[in-house]
Amino acid sequence: MSVTIKDIARLAGVSHTTVSRALNDSPLINPETKERIHAIAESLNYTPNYNARSLVLDRSYNLGLFFSTLHTGTSAGFLYEAIKGVNDVIQDNFNLIVRGIDDYKSFHKVNRKSFDGIIVMSQSTSDQAFIEYASEKEIPLVVLNRPVEGVEVMNLLPDDRGGAFRLAEFLIGQGHRRIALIEGKAGFKSSQARREGFLAGLAEHGLTMDENLIVPGEYDLESGYQGMGRLLDLPERPTAVFCSNDDMALGAVKAVTERGLSVPGDISVAGFDDHLFSAFMTPALTTVRRPIEEISRAGAEKLLTFIDNKVVEKSTVLFHTELVIRESVQSTQGGR
Repeated sequence: MSVTIKDIARLAGVSHTTVSRALNDSPLINPETKERIHAIAESLNYTPNYNARSLVLDRSYNLGLFFSTLHTGTSAGFLYEAIKGVNDVIQDNFNLIVRGIDDYKSFHKVNRKSFDGIIVMSQSTSDQAFIEYASEKEIPLVVLNRPVEGVEVMNLLPDDRGGAFRLAEFLIGQGHRRIALIEGKAGFKSSQARREGFLAGLAEHGLTMDENLIVPGEYDLESGYQGMGRLLDLPERPTAVFCSNDDMALGAVKAVTERGLSVPGDISVAGFDDHLFSAFMTPALTTVRRPIEEISRAGAEKLLTFIDNKVVEKSTVLFHTELVIRESVQSTQGGR
C-alpha cells in the first residue's frame, strides 16, 4: 500500500493537517518540525497524491504551454528553448502540458479546473481568439513572443525588429550592397518584424531593396535551401543573404555548397535566433541572438507569481536581441 499523510502524522506525533502544511512549505510550521516531517516522508518514499491535493487546494497542478501551431514554422530549436525555459522554473511542482492551439476545434476543455495557468507562445494573430478566451475565463495568463492587441495581458517580447535592423547595418558595414532576404513564414508576426527591421536598416543607409532579392520562406531547412537556389539562379546573385531564422540559413548554406561555391568566400549568409547548432556550423553562423529561453523563463516566473498571489499583472516587457558575429559573413573587397 502507498504511504499517506496520516501514516507520516502518526510517526511524527502530529496532526495530518500539520503534515500537509509542512510538505507544502507553509510558514505556519516551524523549521524543525518541517525538517522532521520531510525526513520521515523521505524515509517512507512518500509520493504526494496530486488528485487529493488538487481537491483540497482547488488546483490542477497543470500548466499549459500553448504554441500557435506545432505543425509548420515552429523549429525544433525554438520549441526546445521555450520548453526548457518554462520547465527550469516549474521543475516538479507542476505538470507541463504542451499543445498547439490549432489542434483545438473547441476551447471548452481549457478552463481553470484543467489549468492553473497558461503561457501562450504566440506566433501569429491566428491565436488571438484563444488568448481572448483564456482572458475572459480569468485563467492566469502570460503571452510571449508576439505583441497582443485588443486584450490586456502580461506580454513578454523579443526585439525582432531591432535585431534585424542591426544585422542590416552590419552587412552594409562589411561592404555589402546587393543583399537578399529569405523571409519567415507568412502570417507570423516575427516574419513581419524582421522584414521591417531589415528594410529599415537598408533605408537608413540609403539602400532600397530589389524585389527580386526577396524570396518566401517557411522557417524550415527546405525553404532556406529552395530560397537560396532561386537567388543563385539570378543573373546577378547577391553578395549576402539574410535568412529570417537559423534553420533556413543552414538550408541556404547547403544550397551554396552544392553549387560548388563557398560561404562566405562567394556569398555571405546570416541568420536569426542563434540556435544551439549555429555556433557549430561550418562556417559558424553570424546571427541575431533571440533570448527565447530567457523570455520563457521570465514568463513562467511571472505566471507562478500570479497563481500564488491570485493577482495578474498586465504590462509589456521588451527583451533585447543581440548581434552575434561569427564566420559566415566576410567583408567585400574595399568594404571596410
